[in-house]
Amino acid sequence: MSGTHEGTFEALRGQLREAATTFTDGPDALEGILLGMVDDVDRAVREPLEVFPVCHHSPASAVAMARRLREKQPKVVYLELCEDMTPLLTELRNCRLPVAVQAYASEADGFPADWAPLSVVAPITEASAEYQAIAYALDTPGVELVLVDRSSDHVFQWDARAERPESPDDPDAPPAEEEAALHGDAVGVEIGDLRPRFAELEEHLLRHGRVRHWSEWWHQYVELPLGDADHDTYRQVMFLIGSLFRRLAPGDPGRVRVDEDRERHMWTRMREHLAATGTDPADCVYVCGAFHAASRVAEFGVEGTDTFEISPRSGTKWLHGLIPSSHAAIEAQFGLAAGSVSIAATQWTKNLKRTRVKPYRLTGQAGTKKTTPAKTLPPAPQAAAADQLTGFLQRPPVLDQLDEAELLGWSVDIVRAARRNGYLASTADAIAVFETSILLAGMRDRAKPTPYDFQDAAVTCIEKDAVPGRRDVRRIVEIMMGGDRIGQVGYDALPPLARDVHDRLAPLNLKLQQRGVQRALLDIAGRPELGPCSDVLWMLRRLMPEGTARPIMGERKLGERPIQESWDLALGTHQRALIELGYEGVSIEQVLEQRLRRRAYDPKATAATVLEAVEDATLYLNSRRLADELGTRALEVLSAERTVDGAPEVLRRVRRLLAYYRTSEPTLPSWIESFVKTGYAHYCTLLPTAFTDEDATVRQVAAMLGFLFSMETLALSLGCDRTQLELAVAQSHPQDPSKTALLWAAQVHLGTMTRTDLRARCDELLANPMVVPAYPRYLSGLLHALEPVPGLADVVVEAVSKAFGRLPDQVLLPWLPTLITSLRAGGAELAPLLIREAGRMFPGRLKALDEWIPPWRTTQPAPQALISARQTSRGVSLLAAHPATTDALAHLPGCDAPWVTAEPELAGAALLDRYPATAEALEALLARA
Repeated sequence: MSGTHEGTFEALRGQLREAATTFTDGPDALEGILLGMVDDVDRAVREPLEVFPVCHHSPASAVAMARRLREKQPKVVYLELCEDMTPLLTELRNCRLPVAVQAYASEADGFPADWAPLSVVAPITEASAEYQAIAYALDTPGVELVLVDRSSDHVFQWDARAERPESPDDPDAPPAEEEAALHGDAVGVEIGDLRPRFAELEEHLLRHGRVRHWSEWWHQYVELPLGDADHDTYRQVMFLIGSLFRRLAPGDPGRVRVDEDRERHMWTRMREHLAATGTDPADCVYVCGAFHAASRVAEFGVEGTDTFEISPRSGTKWLHGLIPSSHAAIEAQFGLAAGSVSIAATQWTKNLKRTRVKPYRLTGQAGTKKTTPAKTLPPAPQAAAADQLTGFLQRPPVLDQLDEAELLGWSVDIVRAARRNGYLASTADAIAVFETSILLAGMRDRAKPTPYDFQDAAVTCIEKDAVPGRRDVRRIVEIMMGGDRIGQVGYDALPPLARDVHDRLAPLNLKLQQRGVQRALLDIAGRPELGPCSDVLWMLRRLMPEGTARPIMGERKLGERPIQESWDLALGTHQRALIELGYEGVSIEQVLEQRLRRRAYDPKATAATVLEAVEDATLYLNSRRLADELGTRALEVLSAERTVDGAPEVLRRVRRLLAYYRTSEPTLPSWIESFVKTGYAHYCTLLPTAFTDEDATVRQVAAMLGFLFSMETLALSLGCDRTQLELAVAQSHPQDPSKTALLWAAQVHLGTMTRTDLRARCDELLANPMVVPAYPRYLSGLLHALEPVPGLADVVVEAVSKAFGRLPDQVLLPWLPTLITSLRAGGAELAPLLIREAGRMFPGRLKALDEWIPPWRTTQPAPQALISARQTSRGVSLLAAHPATTDALAHLPGCDAPWVTAEPELAGAALLDRYPATAEALEALLARA
């Protein structure tokens, strides 16, 4: 075979040798590069096992692949794809392309923990050579498809992330659209990553090709010339391009090592398969990227000299499935220009019409037209490949004639689409776009405008300097050229969990696989069979990304049963997340239980997070067994904590759980009794330190006191000692004003300070000019004191009112913003209690405000004045001085009794004088009312 092809490229070698000598004035490295490229092409062409080089998502590669498969009809197709993804390929017929084959691992065994979850995707579109090879192999009897690339596990074993730092995200980059994030954070695996790794080379090609990005250069100078090229020309040109990019790649040791290991892996697997099956290499075809086709490793070829030792896989448990993909997701993951995959799909359709090649499509493939099976032709004999490369390189570029009808249609369509998106476009703009497209193509040495020329012309003529709507003209052109096709995984290809979710939501009568938002109305009281649907939706809201299941009406709380609910569902839009959820279990209940346990037993778990897991287990799973298990874990975590950071959350959740168990259970669970008992002793121990610790906020200290005061009755009944709390408060000596006010409130609750003393201290603070600037912080402490001691609401209202009433404007206005921010930041949830108390104290009508006297301004000697007035017997003296009125009234009923002199002191007045406390209490009660 070597002697037959020895002189195939001798003429080309001679021309390149002369060119190198001419350009460099003598032989040097340039000659070695040019002649080495020819050697790489010659070596690949002479390989007995046919190597078919491709570029990812290239219409020219797809057309050449379909043509060659019909001509050769190989019995074995070796494909550059992760070898562990083979079982999934048969499920492609149940999907609408584009989709991505995914390998997923939620836990990493043998890899850094921060890498989890591990995900590898390989997107597949109809206009790709790999899909043509897969469809041919799966639908042709007697043909075997063998995936030979490294496994998903080896993708991470050979990952170079540990050797080079990841580039930070561009902060000025626009946010990715929803369709561009369908692959998530998965590592992309593609067939034929054909792009220069030499930045200067790519810049040189773009500048001299008069294009803006690499996708446009490839479309103009490779895709179009090879669209209808014959088999030998296509292969030799792709080999040459792969060799060029390979020889001019910078020497990145990590990346070069991974590339060469992949090539060694693939050739080792192919030789193992050939040896095991005895297949003739002439009946096989090896589909790989052009970069790998020009390999120079010793294992290259069926007669390779070395054998590559493949390392064993790690202990990571990999799960496989199909997820939806899109053109935008492929472009975002592999660094392609926006719209390039959509333009490639349009070019694929044109190539099929021009070349009349019948493509392969999987039987029953969703989203494709039904095609009649092609007649089986006898395999074409494999003849010696002639030198087609020399003629292709010497041939001047073929200038396509201008298709005025096509360009005119584009111009009319873009104006119509622009008007629908808010642009003031007219027929004159269509003419301008038409003429500008021809002008731009001429400036770039093109006879026929490409879609990229047309896109630039449309932006120039229509968009100008303003974008009235959500889409700019560039995006409108991309949609018009084919749009961002979004794939869908069929029901039969979904994992069991996803199918179970669809089955359980079937009573809603919605098209759950359809993209977009759908409204679901659940009348649970009228249709009790919708109750299980509500349970599924609430669990999906807990497990899935935001927007998958969003409640519009209805809520789920402990101890409450839903009556009516309204939901916005977007399961079709978030199909990838639902599929990845299926990798974690066979039902959403199982997945939720696993996640709750994982969160509760995490080394960084706090008592608050574990209590949240307890509440979720009760709320969503209604599992007393799991709640008791996680509650015991919460008790262990609380005992080990040495900070009070989670005290507010602990207090809120314990109160809610206690209220639920007291109303729904005959007795409290043993774990929550132990939690209250342990928490009482725990917070009593930490209280003196928290009062003086600068890192502990006043909200956290107030939450500790709230736990101690509100759980005190239960804790004492369980055997706790109140003396421990009294000693903890007595040992607290805070320096911060807000914590000092909080301590005063605690002393009032314990009885060591009276409410009168607390009011007096607030008055002293207002009377001291040196303390007035810190008065808002004292108020903040009093406000937080409403959490443990809600009975002090009237004192807080009084303290705030006195500040506004007594301080002058020059003092009040400077610290008023501080007061407002303190109240808003630290006491938003306590504001209703404060407002309710203020509404009870202040008059309800504006007219009564002028005559209203604040309760704290009411004079205390009022009862004494009343007593003095009664002691003077002013009313009795008046009657004795003017007896005529009394005589007239007595004459009416016939009373003629004579006048009698009254006693000097009344009995009632003497009683009031002897016991004045009753009158004072009555007066205070009437004043507050």
